[in-house]
Amino acid sequence: MTYTSMRIDREGSLARLTFIQPERGNPIDGTFCAEFCDVANELSGDSSVRAVLISAEGKSFSFGGDVAMFVENLDRLPLMIKHWTSDLHMGIARMQQMDAPIVAAVHGICAGGMVALIAGSDIVVAEPGARFVSAYAGIGYCNDAGASIMYSRRMGIARGKRFLLMNETLDAEAAVAAGLADEIAPAAELGARAETIARQLAAGPTKAFGEIRRLFSTVEDQPLAAQLELEAQALSRISGTADAREGLNAFVEKRKPQFTGA
Repeated sequence: MTYTSMRIDREGSLARLTFIQPERGNPIDGTFCAEFCDVANELSGDSSVRAVLISAEGKSFSFGGDVAMFVENLDRLPLMIKHWTSDLHMGIARMQQMDAPIVAAVHGICAGGMVALIAGSDIVVAEPGARFVSAYAGIGYCNDAGASIMYSRRMGIARGKRFLLMNETLDAEAAVAAGLADEIAPAAELGARAETIARQLAAGPTKAFGEIRRLFSTVEDQPLAAQLELEAQALSRISGTADAREGLNAFVEKRKPQFTGA
């Protein structure tokens, strides 16, 4: 499919998702939400995708929601938001259920809903000049895009809530310290570092990664006995995969495993 706010490029088992409206600040609007849902459906339904690398064109990653459009549609905005979030939230949920891990390379300003979307990545690499802007409360809004969940998972509930309530802006170092980002790479090396991580993941045991991702998505809402059973069932499923057999054989034979994602 062809999209107007983003682009997918495939290089073997790696899928690159790039936001491509730099002249507008890569805004989250109705088109973006609909296309993100379509992209999530496309990627989650493609078993050949073993890692996703998210990046953005332009000086900034994204300014978040399209405030100018909000102002032009004040009377219709409540209904429009319900339509937009139906698409965006479904896309986020489907991306979270994929086997393929997600890596994000963040530069410049990343604000509002885009911070929440990026926080759902498994690995976030930021350049020194990156700024993670809470944004919502600054315009009198509460959060969407999974912010309450993703911030809680990355920063803890109290720290995530403070980030939103205080309308904070975190530089790259502060974001790493808070858990919102995972590491910092020099601006000239940002893309290469994020790609190295994504390619390492793309060469890994994809089905095992998927089970790990989904197990961590339930860890906060399951009692111990239920979570232990989810782990047992997942491990049992994985033990029958080709990659699990390859991993065991490679260990015994003292060689590097060659995972295929199967």
